[in-house]
Amino acid sequence: MPKILFGMQQLTQTTCFADQIAHFAEKSYLTAGKFLLLLYIKSRTMYSVQTSGVFHHFSENDPVLKDIALQVPSGSIYGFLGPNGAGKTTTLRLLLGLIKKQQGSILIFDKPIENHRMEILRNIGSLIEMPSMYGHLTASENLRIWQQLYQCPYSRIAKALETVDLANTGTKKVSQFSLGMKQRLGIAAALLHEPSLLILDEPTNGLDPYGMMEIRDLLKKLNYEHGITIVISSHLLSEIEKLVTHTGIISHGQMVFQGTLDSLVSRQLSASKLILNTSNNLQATDVLKLLQLDTSIENGMLTIPIPEKEMIAQLNRELVKANIDVYEINPVQKDLETIFMELINQTTHA
Repeated sequence: MPKILFGMQQLTQTTCFADQIAHFAEKSYLTAGKFLLLLYIKSRTMYSVQTSGVFHHFSENDPVLKDIALQVPSGSIYGFLGPNGAGKTTTLRLLLGLIKKQQGSILIFDKPIENHRMEILRNIGSLIEMPSMYGHLTASENLRIWQQLYQCPYSRIAKALETVDLANTGTKKVSQFSLGMKQRLGIAAALLHEPSLLILDEPTNGLDPYGMMEIRDLLKKLNYEHGITIVISSHLLSEIEKLVTHTGIISHGQMVFQGTLDSLVSRQLSASKLILNTSNNLQATDVLKLLQLDTSIENGMLTIPIPEKEMIAQLNRELVKANIDVYEINPVQKDLETIFMELINQTTHA
């Protein structure tokens, strides 16, 4: 049977099923039958996780979640971002049914978690906070316990260890593992029953840069080669932006942004501007208006939305041609970290 390369995040971003089949038919990984089955499932289930109106509180006057509405597209890597204490772990615990829902709707694979919890959990792998492993046992011995709990084939142990690059740890005890190795072993345990959705709570927390890179590469592999939808929480935007396709940002229990990573980058670009210092700002304003550039004066400097580089060269030529001296042209760009902090501070000052 012909094989088809199946990149779920690519599938998520395309709209025409005929185009998808044509695109993937030339590649190789999944069998055509499994591809078409997953394509059918995707056509029926656009979101692996969908919540609306979710509120939660641990005491009467202390709501920790306020109207949480998540939409995790099937096949995506969804970064759930927010500072410590924002409500990320509480939200993930609700998705897994670890704490009882108080208000709102939680659908996993289009089914309410409260009515189909066991069925849903059979298709979810999770790692909430630190993995629970026995330090005096080897990686294989630890997974043997999980394999018996999941009641899945014994052969999955070797496969899971190979997937997370721990197949050669042999008789080494888990207590001797680095933190990154322990995190990867936790992910291996979550993969034993071959879930279609993986929920991870800050899996790179405490890791050094190399350990972060290992986890990031592993998650990309799981998503691209195995078609696993991944929800990953973190407070580190700089790390998440290298990994995710979609992002949700939570602050003080409220969602302040949700969308593709590209839409977050677009927000960054729209906040960027070009600063010009000239010998005659009023005359320069007239020249820039002829180039159809919106211009304002701030602190004695001309400010325009940052244009394409070709336009920057043109406006400089036009200003010089009009006998206006140009002392400075300076692009001012907000990085994603600044945009992230501004979004978070919206709830602080609300």
